[in-house]
Amino acid sequence: MRAKIVYCGLAAVLVVYFVLVGSRGVMLIEQGTAITVAFGIAVLILPFIGAWFLYQTTKFARDANRLARELEAEGGLPVDELERTPSGRVDRDSADAVFARRRAETEAAPEDWRSWFRLAVAYHDARDTPRARKAMQRAIALHDGKPVRPDAR
Repeated sequence: MRAKIVYCGLAAVLVVYFVLVGSRGVMLIEQGTAITVAFGIAVLILPFIGAWFLYQTTKFARDANRLARELEAEGGLPVDELERTPSGRVDRDSADAVFARRRAETEAAPEDWRSWFRLAVAYHDARDTPRARKAMQRAIALHDGKPVRPDAR
């Protein structure tokens, strides 16, 4: 719950920032000179790009949470079986062992969104965030019946 509150707070701050930057872009365009109009248009593009990234990130998080709730209802969420260091961090060897099992599970059932979800969690535990995101995106696409690229691993 704390992560959701922090995320919502940061998203709200970003939206305020987008409004402020957008108003500066409009002010530059209102100046009417060629250079200020060009800068104003460039400044107006930034909030749109930021808003698109914020939307995509929020949509991804919502979709991943939806899959997690569904998997939890089925009793299929991965069990936390990772060993931890005294500081609380995940032991790398333990994460690698769990990852190997999850990868084998996914290779055995490549069209099952559940195995891709669990693989994404294993990637995350192994601190491989880009692959965790790609695996979760594949799980979401498989769940929703969308086409997936065969090479996306």
